[in-house]
Order: sequence, then structure tokens, then C-alpha cells
Amino acid sequence: MGFNIVLIEPEIPMNTGNIGRLTLATGSKLHLVKPFCFDLDDSRLKRAGLDYWQHISLSIYDSTVDFFSINKGKNMAFFSSHGKKEYLSINYTDDMFLIFGKESVGLPRDIIDKEVDKVYKIPIFSTYVRSLNLANAVSVVVYEGLRNTRQSP
Repeated sequence: MGFNIVLIEPEIPMNTGNIGRLTLATGSKLHLVKPFCFDLDDSRLKRAGLDYWQHISLSIYDSTVDFFSINKGKNMAFFSSHGKKEYLSINYTDDMFLIFGKESVGLPRDIIDKEVDKVYKIPIFSTYVRSLNLANAVSVVVYEGLRNTRQSP
């Protein structure tokens, strides 16, 4: 049950803490790809994750090369404001890898170009907003995936 939530080079500890709490609440697993812009013992990460952090299923990778090598052949969906298809069109499956980029610039361009058919966006209906907060975007996608697979946490 649940998904594999992947954060590539996360920058904001509070987002990662909130996403960690979300993974625990939804029976998902958190994958963090280095480098991070914080330490895992950062008090801001712990505060956002509350006392749940110790229970989170967590995998850490030294690089994107490491992550993709270890998880080769897995069912993956990538999320970017540059995606052409909406997240609502994904065929969500249990244990799917949902991959998000860092807060400041999103996914690396080489990943978007390589995986173009698997890159999805969350629509934004205002010209004043470039992107959603990472923790909010992950929440939207994970709960849509749970709704689609008819899973209840």
C-alpha cells in the first residue's frame, strides 16, 4: 500500500518534514536524493515532521545516478511545471515512484528531457503563480493516487 515519494535534492527542511509526515500518514515511503541543503537532524525538519520522523520509512541516495540505478525498471511518474500532461491522467499503481525536484528550480532538465512522456503537471490557474509549494504539490498528487487506486490510509 502507498507510494514511493522521491525528493531530488530537497532544499527546505520544513517541506521535507511535512512530506515525511505525509508519507507515514499514507503508508508511503520517502526517498531523499542528495545533496540536501540541510542535515537530517535539522530542528526545522524535526519540528515539521513532529515526533513521527522516527517512524518514517526512509531511503537515502548519494546522487540521482545512484537512485535511478537502484530503482531501474520501476514504475515512475515525474512532476514539473513543464509537464504537458496533467497529474489527473496518470495510471496510478501501488508502489509507484512519484518524483519531485527541488524547491528552487524543480527537476533537472536532463531528467525532464529523458522522461518527457512520464512528466506531469498540476495545473495552475493564475499567471501570478509559477509553482506550488513542494509539500502541497506532493499532497495533491499522493491523495489523487490513493483515490485512483481506491486505497484508504
